[in-house]
Formats: sequence, C-alpha cells, structure tokens
Amino acid sequence: MGKLINWLLEKLKQRQAREHEKYVSRLLTYRKFAELETLIGVPIKNKSHYIQALMHRSFLEQNPDFAVSNERLEFLGDSVLGLTVAEYLFEVYPDEDEGFLTKVRAKLVNRITLAEAAEKIKLSRFLLVSKNLSSSFTYGSRTVLADALEALIGAIYIDNSLEGAKSFIHKNIIEPNAKGGGHLIDENYKSQLLEYAQAHKLENPLYNVIKEEGPQHNRMFTVRVEIEGTTYGEGKGRNKKTAEQNAAQAAIDKIQMSRAR
Repeated sequence: MGKLINWLLEKLKQRQAREHEKYVSRLLTYRKFAELETLIGVPIKNKSHYIQALMHRSFLEQNPDFAVSNERLEFLGDSVLGLTVAEYLFEVYPDEDEGFLTKVRAKLVNRITLAEAAEKIKLSRFLLVSKNLSSSFTYGSRTVLADALEALIGAIYIDNSLEGAKSFIHKNIIEPNAKGGGHLIDENYKSQLLEYAQAHKLENPLYNVIKEEGPQHNRMFTVRVEIEGTTYGEGKGRNKKTAEQNAAQAAIDKIQMSRAR
C-alpha cells in the first residue's frame, strides 16, 4: 500500500509539473525564449533555470503551486557579478590600492547601475510578476529589475558556464559604464567627508534630522551635518540616507569652494 501511495504521489507531482510548465509557456512563449537567448548571447539549454530567474516572489502569491522565486539565483548571480567585476578591475588598474578597487566595484554593482542595465535590455518584458505588480510596473521599479538581472546572471552561470556569465556582464554592465568613465566618479559623499575629517584630524561628521515634512507615504527629510559643532551642510531627501548624502555633498561643495578662494 505504501508503494502504491508513493507512486500515486509521484505521478501527481509529475502531472502538476507538466501543468506548471504549460502555464508558464503561455507567459514565456517560444518567441520570448528566442528573444531572451539573443539577449543573453549564449544558448539556453535548460529553460527552467531562466523561468526561475524571471519569477518574482509576487508571482508566487497568486500562483502558490510554484515553490521557488528568483531569490536563490539572485544570491548566486550577485557572487558571480562581484567576482567578474573584481577580476576586471584587478587587471585594468594594476597600480591602484584595495580602497580604490573596492569603491569602484561598489559603483559597478550597486542597485542603480544594475537597474539601468536592466532597463537598457528591457528585461521587464520577460519578468513573471503578479497581476497587481504587472499593472503598476514601471521602469521605476528598480529593485525588482536589479534583483532579476542578478538572478539572470545566476541562471546563465548554471545553465551555460562562468565564461558565458562573464561575457554577459562585460557586455551589459562593465563596458557601458567603463566607456564613459562614470564608474570612476566617487558619489559616496559621506565617505568623502569622513576622509576629509580624518585627514584634518577632526571629529567624525554628525548627521541630524532637523525636519520631517509631508504625509507618511511621501516624507521629506532635511538633514544637517556638523563637524565639531560647526555646520558644514544641509540636504533633503525622501529617506534619511539620501538626505545625509545630499548634506555631505553640500559640505564637500562648501569645502571645495573655500579652497578655491
């Protein structure tokens, strides 16, 4: 009896898997897979890896029979991306120290850079998301896009090879950003201000929220940065981190202007 039950359960699982595959095939058609294959630049051997990479967790809320979202592949893709970028920087900048390499790598793998890369290749066309998210999905959904791009890198790595994943990363992330030199611009103004304070043997900058405005869903924060009791700058932002960065940028601008006089 036990063997019969196990056999029936296995048949049920196989049937469910076929039904799932049919359902997804209506969403990711043969033509879409052909487009995706052209996009990634390597042959697609196992479609299931890419289905998982393109499946946002919101899709599972309306389709609970699917057990896994793209979050595991996102984790893997993040590691492959970090390795590829680190290797590139290590080879291209042989005379630079660890601090420089770390800063530039952070710029090339941050959410903004990844979302912009995903937008350029129009990755949103392939995403499996809930109907609610799909109806409101815009290119402003940067976290969803950035995560999906990392998951796609993970799928390419598993399905093809490390070299295939590296090729995709170089073409769509490294080369477009390295061409304009934007990856060399340090936009971490808080880090710059901290380095300035330490170089001049001053206390570390202190950031204080001095004003909060607007409704809860659309808050505006104003932050003031001080060093040893002296105000160096103020900044605004939709969240505290952005406001702090803007305050630090104002402080850096003020310091640079005083030096120019």
